Amino acid sequence: MKYTGSCHCEAVRFEFESEEITEALQCNCSICIRKNAIMSKQNYPPSHFKLITGNENLSTYRWGDHDVNHHFCKTCGIYPFHDTSDEPGTYRINLGCVDNVASHNLNII
Repeated sequence: MKYTGSCHCEAVRFEFESEEITEALQCNCSICIRKNAIMSKQNYPPSHFKLITGNENLSTYRWGDHDVNHHFCKTCGIYPFHDTSDEPGTYRINLGCVDNVASHNLNII
């Protein structure tokens, strides 16, 4: 399936290919706990993820060991996805930013 998503102000828009999303992760790191982010279980490689608009509007926050690149919109502050220093361009998606996915209704593990 093709999914689309965006930050709140829609300056950052993206799309990705995935099997139907029925499960999600509730990350317990100190950043995600504070954001209450419900994330994709799967990491999406560059062949399945495309940033449509907003690269210039993205900023990146790295915490502690700098392994995870938390990308967020400089305008609205929403965090739509992240990648890692080990696998740049392979994204885990904040499912609250995905169109037509009710992230809180998914099986969250």
